[in-house]
Amino acid sequence: MSRRLPGAAGDGPTADLLRARRGGELSDLDRLLLHSPPVAEGWNALLGALRSGTTLAADLRELVVLRIAVLNDAAFEWAAHEPIARRAGLSGERLDALRRPDAGGPDGWTPVQAAVLAFTDASTRAVAVPDEVFAGVRGHLDDRQVVELTALVAGYAMVSRFLVALQVPPPPGEVPG
Repeated sequence: MSRRLPGAAGDGPTADLLRARRGGELSDLDRLLLHSPPVAEGWNALLGALRSGTTLAADLRELVVLRIAVLNDAAFEWAAHEPIARRAGLSGERLDALRRPDAGGPDGWTPVQAAVLAFTDASTRAVAVPDEVFAGVRGHLDDRQVVELTALVAGYAMVSRFLVALQVPPPPGEVPG
């Protein structure tokens, strides 16, 4: 669970909502959120929309999530999303590259992936996104996708900060390399 708080009971209508999005199981993150049902319900709706309601390609979505996990040292987030990223087509080599400080460089990434990584790095590290980085994303994404990318970066920054502040470790046996 968390090193700072115990998990809440996993019963009630809010827990059922979380279980439905997760395919029947509650994560340690869910059990922490259940201490505040209104927050858990809002979180569930937002993250559900970011994960399954956007038009962003799965590989781009997972690049964002994993890069934020690295930048904010959120091991739980990496462990939860690495298998999803592999299913989205990211190779072990690409996942290893995400761990490097210069991960957004052009080597090995498609142009849209490189632009999305540069945007993620800028927004996560400095909050403000320079005009040239924004222009790089605009060269590949339509208005809706720019909004979705921005919300995805912001949403998973929130997730990582929550996990790190409450010291939620990755599940046993799933410590990222």
